[in-house]
Amino acid sequence: MRRHRADERHPRDPMPGPVKLRSRAARATADGDTSRASDAEVIAGSLDDPERFAVIFNRHADEIYRYAARRLGQQAAADAVSEVFLAAFRNRGRYQTGRGDARPWLYGIATKVVGQQLRAEGRRANLLAVVPATPPAEFPADEIGDRVAAERMRPVLLGVLAALADADRELVLLVAWAGLSYEQAAQALQVPVGTVRSRLHRVRAKVRRSIDSAGLTQ
Repeated sequence: MRRHRADERHPRDPMPGPVKLRSRAARATADGDTSRASDAEVIAGSLDDPERFAVIFNRHADEIYRYAARRLGQQAAADAVSEVFLAAFRNRGRYQTGRGDARPWLYGIATKVVGQQLRAEGRRANLLAVVPATPPAEFPADEIGDRVAAERMRPVLLGVLAALADADRELVLLVAWAGLSYEQAAQALQVPVGTVRSRLHRVRAKVRRSIDSAGLTQ
């Protein structure tokens, strides 16, 4: 029988769906003007008033969805986002309130949820396979050469990323796609900042060797 953790302050609190969460976020803002409150303050307040957590969903759900959609596709991403915020809601009592921005925490949960879905479906986490290529558009003449070079490098980069260890791959995606700083990525993955720096240095070296061997720098 599962025992509730001591930090799960409201084990019976219902976690509503996305539509209800958005409406509750709007109501919570109107009732208590949380627009200027940090994520940490909102999460702390949600321990006694669970509906306040809807503000966190309202602030960050779209960003987490975009990240998940690039990994899983749009349909699966919607389910992943629900799982991410359900897990965050249930574990909000463990949030470190000294961190005003909840994005690294949410991305840390998202990497686990996405990884679980990929493993469950037996799919290779080869990144951009589910991301459609950018449609043609008008580019200034001096950018066309750069775009052609980028398209030539795409298969090489995908091959390098697909061959990375899971931990290295998640780190690259958090920095490259989610735009997290080294410090934020370290928080998300619960590793020291020095580990983040050394892993990224190692990945960059692999990418450079692959590009050189493919003759794409000529």
